[in-house]
Amino acid sequence: MGFFKETGSATPSKTITRLQQLIWVLIYGGLLTLVLGLSVQRSDDAIGWSMVVGGGVLAALGFFLIYVRSRLTSSD
Repeated sequence: MGFFKETGSATPSKTITRLQQLIWVLIYGGLLTLVLGLSVQRSDDAIGWSMVVGGGVLAALGFFLIYVRSRLTSSD
């Protein structure tokens, strides 16, 4: 993955690889849930808002983990 911080070796460690996968799952899953919540909100306001808030929190956590990943160094 060329857009991530260079880890110093050709293959990043397993922990960093898993963290990168978790980051993208949280971001895309959170944004998808947020958009679905906006759609559901038209028919059921309470469920829609809870989905919007939950999706926003998941996406924000993913973005925060990008910052955490930028501070990690590889032990390889």
